[in-house]
Amino acid sequence: MQTMQPEQAVFLLNAVALPTLKNEHAVTRKVIEAIPLDKGDYRPEPVAKTALELAWHIVAAENRFLGGIATGAFDFTPFHRPAELRNSADVARWYGEAVAQHVERIEKMSASDLTKPVDFRGIFQLPAVLYFAFSSNHTIHHRGQLSTYLRPMGGKVPAIYGESYDSAEARKAAQVI
Repeated sequence: MQTMQPEQAVFLLNAVALPTLKNEHAVTRKVIEAIPLDKGDYRPEPVAKTALELAWHIVAAENRFLGGIATGAFDFTPFHRPAELRNSADVARWYGEAVAQHVERIEKMSASDLTKPVDFRGIFQLPAVLYFAFSSNHTIHHRGQLSTYLRPMGGKVPAIYGESYDSAEARKAAQVI
């Protein structure tokens, strides 16, 4: 495998990674916000995570990935949901603040920081900038799971990649008024 060049890392960050992160973050936040405030304990079956547990898993993992990119090392210390984050609105707010802080730090990273190999559990040693793809894939996967919880718990599925049935119905209803 060729070594990533600094200009390649900067291009990847600015042309692909950050725009993708910002777009996917907004979509993920909408899905989390769509969890009805009083239904965070919903789970589709006994062994599944609750909606709030799954939402926290998404945001905690993304926080871990972005922190690892920014610092050049992953911290795998368990990161439990703080007690004051009691519902989906709290988790979505925390998520927005955490991602904004990470983006601010990452935008200031040097090309050498972006190309620095970062160890991931002894399995991968990749340039820091390449972990954006891992983070995005993980988030999208679990966001898809969470979106399937929404209707059974009484929520509405927001537009993700184009209109959802629920967002189309809301648009039609707004046009009638």
